[in-house]
Amino acid sequence: MKQLISIIAIVTAAFSVSACSTTGGTVLGAAAGAGVGSAATGGSTAGAVGGAAVGGIIGHELSK
Repeated sequence: MKQLISIIAIVTAAFSVSACSTTGGTVLGAAAGAGVGSAATGGSTAGAVGGAAVGGIIGHELSK
C-alpha cells in the first residue's frame, strides 16, 4: 500500500509539473519509469531511480 501511495504521488507531481513546462514528455517518462522500476524491483530505491532515468530519456526522445 505504501508503494502504491508513492507511485500515485510521483505521477500526480509529474502531471502538475508537466502542465506548466515544455519538458512534459521527459517528466512524464521519468514518473512512469520510476513507478515501473520500483515495482519491478520490489520497491527498491535504486530501481526507482534507474527507472526514472531511463523513462526520462525515452520520454524526452518521444516528445521531440
